[in-house]
Amino acid sequence: MKKNILEIKNLTKYYGKILGVKDLSLSLQEGEVFGFIGPNGAGKSTTIRSIMNLIEKTEGTVFIDGEEFDKDNVSLKEKIGYLPSEIHLYDDLSVKEMLDYHESFYKKDIHARRCELVKRLQLEESKKVEDLSLGNAKKLGIVLAMMHEPKLFILDEPTSGLDPIMQQVFYELLQEEKKKGTTIFYSTHILSEISKICDRVGIIKEGCLLKIETVKEIHKKNLTFVTVESNEIDKMIQELKIDVLNRENNKIQFKNALSSDLLIKELAKYKIDNILIEEATLEDIFLHYYQ
Repeated sequence: MKKNILEIKNLTKYYGKILGVKDLSLSLQEGEVFGFIGPNGAGKSTTIRSIMNLIEKTEGTVFIDGEEFDKDNVSLKEKIGYLPSEIHLYDDLSVKEMLDYHESFYKKDIHARRCELVKRLQLEESKKVEDLSLGNAKKLGIVLAMMHEPKLFILDEPTSGLDPIMQQVFYELLQEEKKKGTTIFYSTHILSEISKICDRVGIIKEGCLLKIETVKEIHKKNLTFVTVESNEIDKMIQELKIDVLNRENNKIQFKNALSSDLLIKELAKYKIDNILIEEATLEDIFLHYYQ
């Protein structure tokens, strides 16, 4: 049985009277990629900053590799690779100087890994940090987070600013880390990323964790979009209590959560001229939770 690398128990954070996160609990196993999704303002960054002790929790406890994590626990910090959504570093240093400084924190030799990441992400070490574009600053943040080969990555909107080619390189790096047994907590509002790399997904809304499911389970949901054309549309809407999304004369579109078998049996009671059944995307399913 795989061990838990990250455990969050009853995490709550208030900013005065304003709720950031409420009573959030979850566990991540060794080698798992966990997607943490929700729109901007849902509580993703508040959760991550609370985990990292960058802000003080109102309530709750965080465990890393079985040990309670507080801001003074340096040994546990070495096990974490953290990438914030916005990169703020020493502007007057060059990229090389910034990497040298970070490398000096560690007793083990991490130079080879640093050089590999710099090469794969095509990062120019001669540039000043203050002169970096958003994408290059994010690449520097990725190298800083990954170069010491931590057991746990905590990534907050990690691909923002990266061009499509660098995004693909980044996904490849994460897949390699997963194969090595690294645990990855991946916070994003870009749902297409979830299907590419995540095993499970937690959906957060207004500071509350709504649901945790595997990506496979989400894709197995029976949610479909059905378009029907019939002269009996009004009767169908009334009797089946259909929540119509769009209507144009005798043609309607509605959201369906029934199995295909049950749907066909229900619609067979009516004279149907045309029917189209479309599988919901991950984005559609996500929005379904947010209604």
